[in-house]
Amino acid sequence: MMNQSGQTHTNMHTGTVPPQLNHGGHEVMDVHEVLSGAVGAMNEYTLLRPQVKDQELLDILDRQYQFMQQEYNTTVDCFQSGQDPAVPTQSYQMKQGNDFVYGLTPTQPKKPMQSAAEINDEVISGAMLGTMKSSASAKAMAALEVTNPVVRRVLADSVPNCIEMAYELSIYQNKHHYYQVPQFAQQDMQQMVQAYAPAMGTQGNMSTH
Repeated sequence: MMNQSGQTHTNMHTGTVPPQLNHGGHEVMDVHEVLSGAVGAMNEYTLLRPQVKDQELLDILDRQYQFMQQEYNTTVDCFQSGQDPAVPTQSYQMKQGNDFVYGLTPTQPKKPMQSAAEINDEVISGAMLGTMKSSASAKAMAALEVTNPVVRRVLADSVPNCIEMAYELSIYQNKHHYYQVPQFAQQDMQQMVQAYAPAMGTQGNMSTH
Protein backbone atom coordinates (compact mmCIF):
# COMPACT_ATOMS: atom_id res chain seq x y z
CA MET A 1 0.00 0.00 0.00
CA MET A 2 1.28 3.46 -0.90
CA ASN A 3 0.76 6.54 1.28
CA GLN A 4 0.38 10.09 -0.02
CA SER A 5 4.16 10.54 -0.02
CA GLY A 6 4.62 7.53 -2.26
CA GLN A 7 6.26 5.47 0.52
CA THR A 8 5.43 1.79 0.79
CA HIS A 9 3.87 0.62 4.05
CA THR A 10 5.03 -2.69 5.50
CA ASN A 11 2.11 -5.12 5.41
CA MET A 12 0.59 -6.70 8.50
CA HIS A 13 2.44 -10.01 8.24
CA THR A 14 5.24 -10.22 10.82
CA GLY A 15 7.36 -12.27 8.48
CA THR A 16 7.97 -9.23 6.29
CA VAL A 17 9.16 -6.99 9.16
CA PRO A 18 12.96 -6.76 9.48
CA PRO A 19 14.16 -8.03 12.90
CA GLN A 20 15.41 -4.59 13.97
CA LEU A 21 11.90 -3.18 13.40
CA ASN A 22 10.07 -6.01 15.15
CA HIS A 23 8.73 -3.74 17.91
CA GLY A 24 5.34 -2.33 18.80
CA GLY A 25 4.71 1.31 19.62
CA HIS A 26 4.05 0.74 23.34
CA GLU A 27 7.15 -1.43 23.49
CA VAL A 28 9.40 1.24 22.01
CA MET A 29 8.24 3.87 24.48
CA ASP A 30 8.47 1.56 27.49
CA VAL A 31 11.92 0.23 26.56
CA HIS A 32 13.10 3.83 26.14
CA GLU A 33 11.83 4.44 29.67
CA VAL A 34 13.73 1.40 30.97
CA LEU A 35 16.96 2.37 29.22
CA SER A 36 16.68 5.98 30.37
CA GLY A 37 16.14 4.72 33.91
CA ALA A 38 19.18 2.45 33.63
CA VAL A 39 21.36 5.38 32.52
CA GLY A 40 20.00 7.43 35.40
CA ALA A 41 20.71 4.63 37.88
CA MET A 42 24.32 4.27 36.72
CA ASN A 43 24.78 8.05 36.80
CA GLU A 44 23.42 8.11 40.34
CA TYR A 45 25.80 5.36 41.43
CA THR A 46 28.69 7.26 39.85
CA LEU A 47 27.77 10.47 41.68
CA LEU A 48 27.30 8.68 45.01
CA ARG A 49 30.44 6.56 44.89
CA PRO A 50 32.95 9.22 46.12
CA GLN A 51 30.73 9.83 49.17
CA VAL A 52 30.65 6.20 50.36
CA LYS A 53 32.58 5.58 53.58
CA ASP A 54 31.79 1.95 54.38
CA GLN A 55 33.89 -0.53 52.39
CA GLU A 56 31.08 -3.09 52.33
CA LEU A 57 28.68 -0.60 50.78
CA LEU A 58 31.35 0.43 48.28
CA ASP A 59 31.75 -3.21 47.26
CA ILE A 60 27.98 -3.55 46.79
CA LEU A 61 27.84 -0.35 44.75
CA ASP A 62 30.69 -1.41 42.45
CA ARG A 63 29.33 -4.93 41.89
CA GLN A 64 25.83 -3.64 41.18
CA TYR A 65 27.15 -0.96 38.83
CA GLN A 66 29.12 -3.49 36.79
CA PHE A 67 26.10 -5.75 36.59
CA MET A 68 23.76 -2.91 35.59
CA GLN A 69 26.18 -1.85 32.88
CA GLN A 70 26.27 -5.30 31.28
CA GLU A 71 22.51 -5.70 31.56
CA TYR A 72 22.03 -2.28 29.96
CA ASN A 73 24.31 -3.28 27.06
CA THR A 74 22.41 -6.54 26.62
CA THR A 75 19.09 -4.69 26.48
CA VAL A 76 20.39 -2.13 23.99
CA ASP A 77 21.82 -4.93 21.83
CA CYS A 78 18.61 -6.93 21.49
CA PHE A 79 16.43 -3.81 21.23
CA GLN A 80 18.45 -2.48 18.31
CA SER A 81 18.88 -5.80 16.51
CA GLY A 82 15.57 -7.46 17.39
CA GLN A 83 17.54 -10.68 17.84
CA ASP A 84 19.42 -12.59 20.55
CA PRO A 85 22.03 -10.36 22.22
CA ALA A 86 25.73 -11.18 22.04
CA VAL A 87 25.82 -11.45 25.86
CA PRO A 88 22.68 -13.02 27.37
CA THR A 89 21.11 -11.80 30.61
CA GLN A 90 23.08 -12.94 33.63
CA SER A 91 21.87 -13.69 37.18
CA TYR A 92 22.99 -11.29 39.91
CA GLN A 93 24.58 -13.01 42.91
CA MET A 94 24.78 -11.08 46.14
CA LYS A 95 27.39 -11.76 48.82
CA GLN A 96 25.11 -10.99 51.76
CA GLY A 97 23.37 -13.58 53.89
CA ASN A 98 19.60 -13.30 54.06
CA ASP A 99 19.03 -12.89 57.79
CA PHE A 100 16.97 -9.90 58.93
CA VAL A 101 16.98 -8.42 62.41
CA TYR A 102 13.34 -7.94 63.45
CA GLY A 103 11.96 -5.38 65.85
CA LEU A 104 12.37 -1.66 66.45
CA THR A 105 15.03 0.21 68.39
CA PRO A 106 14.76 3.92 69.21
CA THR A 107 16.32 6.21 66.60
CA GLN A 108 16.21 9.88 65.76
CA PRO A 109 13.31 10.87 63.47
CA LYS A 110 14.33 11.03 59.82
CA LYS A 111 14.16 14.31 57.95
CA PRO A 112 15.48 15.76 54.68
CA MET A 113 19.09 16.90 54.58
CA GLN A 114 19.75 20.62 54.89
CA SER A 115 23.04 20.46 52.98
CA ALA A 116 25.08 18.06 50.87
CA ALA A 117 27.55 17.77 53.75
CA GLU A 118 25.02 15.59 55.59
CA ILE A 119 25.16 12.78 53.05
CA ASN A 120 26.18 9.47 54.61
CA ASP A 121 26.01 5.73 53.98
CA GLU A 122 22.41 5.56 55.20
CA VAL A 123 21.31 8.17 52.66
CA ILE A 124 23.39 6.57 49.89
CA SER A 125 22.17 3.02 50.47
CA GLY A 126 18.59 4.31 50.70
CA ALA A 127 18.94 6.10 47.36
CA MET A 128 20.36 2.96 45.79
CA LEU A 129 17.50 0.88 47.18
CA GLY A 130 14.93 3.30 45.78
CA THR A 131 16.60 3.09 42.38
CA MET A 132 16.39 -0.71 42.32
CA LYS A 133 12.73 -0.71 43.33
CA SER A 134 11.89 1.74 40.55
CA SER A 135 13.86 -0.30 38.03
CA ALA A 136 12.06 -3.54 38.95
CA SER A 137 8.69 -1.87 38.49
CA ALA A 138 9.62 -0.23 35.17
CA LYS A 139 11.00 -3.45 33.69
CA ALA A 140 8.00 -5.52 34.78
CA MET A 141 5.58 -3.00 33.25
CA ALA A 142 7.61 -2.77 30.04
CA ALA A 143 7.80 -6.56 29.65
CA LEU A 144 4.01 -6.69 29.58
CA GLU A 145 3.90 -4.37 26.55
CA VAL A 146 6.70 -5.96 24.50
CA THR A 147 5.90 -7.78 21.25
CA ASN A 148 9.48 -8.75 20.36
CA PRO A 149 10.07 -12.13 22.04
CA VAL A 150 13.78 -11.58 22.69
CA VAL A 151 13.36 -8.14 24.25
CA ARG A 152 10.45 -9.44 26.33
CA ARG A 153 12.58 -12.27 27.68
CA VAL A 154 15.53 -9.98 28.43
CA LEU A 155 13.33 -7.55 30.35
CA ALA A 156 11.50 -10.32 32.19
CA ASP A 157 14.80 -11.95 33.17
CA SER A 158 16.08 -8.58 34.39
CA VAL A 159 13.31 -8.12 36.97
CA PRO A 160 14.60 -10.82 39.39
CA ASN A 161 18.03 -9.17 39.23
CA CYS A 162 16.57 -5.84 40.35
CA ILE A 163 14.77 -7.66 43.15
CA GLU A 164 18.00 -9.36 44.21
CA MET A 165 19.96 -6.09 44.24
CA ALA A 166 17.19 -4.37 46.20
CA TYR A 167 17.17 -7.27 48.66
CA GLU A 168 20.94 -7.01 49.08
CA LEU A 169 20.62 -3.31 49.88
CA SER A 170 17.71 -3.80 52.29
CA ILE A 171 19.73 -6.43 54.19
CA TYR A 172 22.68 -4.04 54.34
CA GLN A 173 20.45 -1.27 55.64
CA ASN A 174 18.81 -3.57 58.18
CA LYS A 175 22.17 -4.73 59.51
CA HIS A 176 23.18 -1.13 60.15
CA HIS A 177 19.77 -0.23 61.69
CA TYR A 178 18.93 2.11 58.80
CA TYR A 179 15.97 -0.06 57.81
CA GLN A 180 14.09 -1.58 60.72
CA VAL A 181 11.55 -4.35 60.33
CA PRO A 182 8.66 -4.43 62.83
CA GLN A 183 6.56 -7.56 63.35
CA PHE A 184 3.05 -8.33 64.51
CA ALA A 185 2.58 -9.84 67.95
CA GLN A 186 3.06 -13.61 67.81
CA GLN A 187 -0.66 -14.38 68.17
CA ASP A 188 -1.58 -11.92 65.41
CA MET A 189 1.21 -13.22 63.18
CA GLN A 190 0.02 -16.80 63.62
CA GLN A 191 -3.54 -15.83 62.75
CA MET A 192 -2.43 -13.96 59.63
CA VAL A 193 -0.15 -16.80 58.45
CA GLN A 194 -2.93 -19.37 58.89
CA ALA A 195 -5.65 -17.21 57.29
CA TYR A 196 -5.69 -19.18 54.01
CA ALA A 197 -6.02 -22.88 53.19
CA PRO A 198 -4.93 -24.79 50.06
CA ALA A 199 -7.37 -25.00 47.15
CA MET A 200 -8.81 -28.48 46.61
CA GLY A 201 -9.90 -30.37 43.51
CA THR A 202 -9.85 -29.36 39.86
CA GLN A 203 -12.21 -27.30 37.75
CA GLY A 204 -13.52 -30.34 35.87
CA ASN A 205 -14.64 -31.97 39.12
CA MET A 206 -16.60 -28.94 40.34
CA SER A 207 -20.32 -29.61 40.67
CA THR A 208 -22.78 -27.29 39.00
CA HIS A 209 -26.11 -26.20 40.43
